Amino acid sequence: MLALTVGAVQAQPQTTPIFWNELALEPAVSKDAWQRLRGGFQWQVDADEPRVQRWLKYYRKHPHSVAAIAQQASPWLYWVMEELERRDMPGEIALLPFIESAYDPTAQHAGGATGLWQLMPGTGDALGLRRDWWYDGRLDVISSTRAALDYLQQQADQWYDGDFELALAAYNAGAGTVNHAIRNALAQGKSGSYWDLRLPRQTMNYVPKLLALSLIIARPDYYGINLPAIADKPAFARVEVPGQIDLEQAAKLAGVSEAKLEALNPGLLQNVTLPRRAPTLLVPTKARETLVSALANQPPQAMASWQRYRVKRGDTLSAIAARHSVPVSVLRQENSLSGDTIRIGQTLRVPLGRETLDTRADTLVVQVQPGDSLSGIAQRHDVAASDIARWNALDSSQYLQPGQRLTLYLAN
Repeated sequence: MLALTVGAVQAQPQTTPIFWNELALEPAVSKDAWQRLRGGFQWQVDADEPRVQRWLKYYRKHPHSVAAIAQQASPWLYWVMEELERRDMPGEIALLPFIESAYDPTAQHAGGATGLWQLMPGTGDALGLRRDWWYDGRLDVISSTRAALDYLQQQADQWYDGDFELALAAYNAGAGTVNHAIRNALAQGKSGSYWDLRLPRQTMNYVPKLLALSLIIARPDYYGINLPAIADKPAFARVEVPGQIDLEQAAKLAGVSEAKLEALNPGLLQNVTLPRRAPTLLVPTKARETLVSALANQPPQAMASWQRYRVKRGDTLSAIAARHSVPVSVLRQENSLSGDTIRIGQTLRVPLGRETLDTRADTLVVQVQPGDSLSGIAQRHDVAASDIARWNALDSSQYLQPGQRLTLYLAN
């Protein structure tokens, strides 16, 4: 596109002015997401701190890692910036997922922290993020971003008079640790700012890493970083779904790959939208109208991800749950059962699992040993921990017990 600017007008004879001859054409500057982000930076005054300069030197030696993470941020950066601007929070916070998760919404830490913002289970619960067999709000970028920013704002307002550098330190180390360090600094006659504090090593580097990254994003050419082009517009749209639907079917209706929908909806643990409430899906912006139109023509029964199971002689609730790879707690909830008692001929509403088991797979039963974990067993047998949990109808928060037997399905 070209922008029009008025150039110098040469002296003309007393005739009707030729308007187009008086204009010069200049290329219009296209604003991208990075340019918009730079406009929200507020902490460049701390750029000369020695710890910031050390991390700046580190990132300059590893330009490809910065560029790779920036590429992973492309679906999410616009949304995160929108939330920060709406709250009038520093733009540098949009770079926090660079440090926490490499902008990977599915990132999981051995200690339990999960998602783009690496929220612990207890923190997510306290912030109101739903977490069950169907869904983990810490993996949902929309929900977790709002929760993480709420948490940072609460910390800043409650303890630090709006100081987000201190709030970030508390996000990493806990408010108790940071408040103790502030008291020690004040007792020594210091100001009590983040830069005065003696904190755990990781927290001492937390804000410096963020500021070093912001310096690079502010001047990528100077630091030799090639940032991927990210448009200053939404990469996805939210679509309300009139019933529960699995992602494979939704992808076909939207005309996109199932992998793309999975990547945009990592919080849907079973690859189906949530039951018993208005389900929504994130889809690529260009696919929104296609999906909305296709959904309008779907019969209600086509949306179901459930089956009806009639109880037979010898059935138990736990056996039915294991057979269909769902937790007993889910069967109780979806069938309004207060206990495990069922009767012959009773019809149960049973959710369809993420996928049916491959009939070509070999079955292996392993016995849990003291100290075993799902991740350890999964690594030994080259399967995913999430698959072991699904195959054995385990809740994500359930601990393994020594002697417990687990069924694994190994590909031939």
